[in-house]
Amino acid sequence: MTWQLTGDVEEFQRVAGPYLAADPVGTTALITVSETVRRHGPSVYGAGGPPPRFGWWRADPSAPVEAAFVQTPPHAPVFGTLDPGHARSLARALRTAGGDVPVSGVRGADGGAQAFADEWAGPGSWSVVCRLRLYRLGELTPPEPPGRARRACAGDVPLVAAWMRGFAADIGGDADADQTANAARRIADGCLWLWEVEERPVSMASRSPVLVGQSRVSPVYTPAGFRGRGYAGAVTAAVSRAAIEDGAELVLLFADVDNPTSSALYQRIGYRPVRDHVDLAFGQDMSAASRPVRDALPPRSPSGSGRAPTP
Repeated sequence: MTWQLTGDVEEFQRVAGPYLAADPVGTTALITVSETVRRHGPSVYGAGGPPPRFGWWRADPSAPVEAAFVQTPPHAPVFGTLDPGHARSLARALRTAGGDVPVSGVRGADGGAQAFADEWAGPGSWSVVCRLRLYRLGELTPPEPPGRARRACAGDVPLVAAWMRGFAADIGGDADADQTANAARRIADGCLWLWEVEERPVSMASRSPVLVGQSRVSPVYTPAGFRGRGYAGAVTAAVSRAAIEDGAELVLLFADVDNPTSSALYQRIGYRPVRDHVDLAFGQDMSAASRPVRDALPPRSPSGSGRAPTP
């Protein structure tokens, strides 16, 4: 049997659910992206293009699912740990499916992502946008800068939306995109926290709702004028603790391998490396592939942005 593709997120969750639940660390992006689509509709990651698609691989209809992916066009396909054989067969399946769904890159664990890229674009016809490391929280050790954490409320939507535009600008995304709906959704979910000093917000961090026992922190952002004072670490610790209090057994985040500032920060507060992922772009489509996907694998972040993953 080969890959089975669907546009029905509930079918994907029903069929691939046991596979996702068996490895919530390795499939964190698939879990959060598919649930966000289910809860908020197919246009949550960008309206006007082809609808999201999902897929799974199993040896025969009665066998357990052994691999899965998600794609929310125009963003690249995303998978977790995928062996090279399954990755190459996924590239062939997507090419055969055709249609108007763009495939400008791929995001996934090291090894599988490169195998997909070789099959899709050919060796030497793809570029590395950024290298990411998945971290898992061990013992939380929060820093203690001045200030306090609080959960964001509806009145914070304009501020958070502006900060998300600043975040997008820092990581090379679309700084002009309206982030109001994104901010409102995260705040309504109770998953976005602010760090305040003398009642003035100075940093923010968000996380995904607890799903299959896991929650993933993303994004983390501190405006330029407040960086270097420990606020990003403090608000990340606060949102991580909130995830645990909400029932998360696993708290995860991605960080740019080439950003030693954020990587060191997350490790100081208790995050430990799990595995490496990579964001690849094909041919001339590098800019399209590198746009951020909220609650999925993030692109590169500059030093000082306090970047942790998002879709």
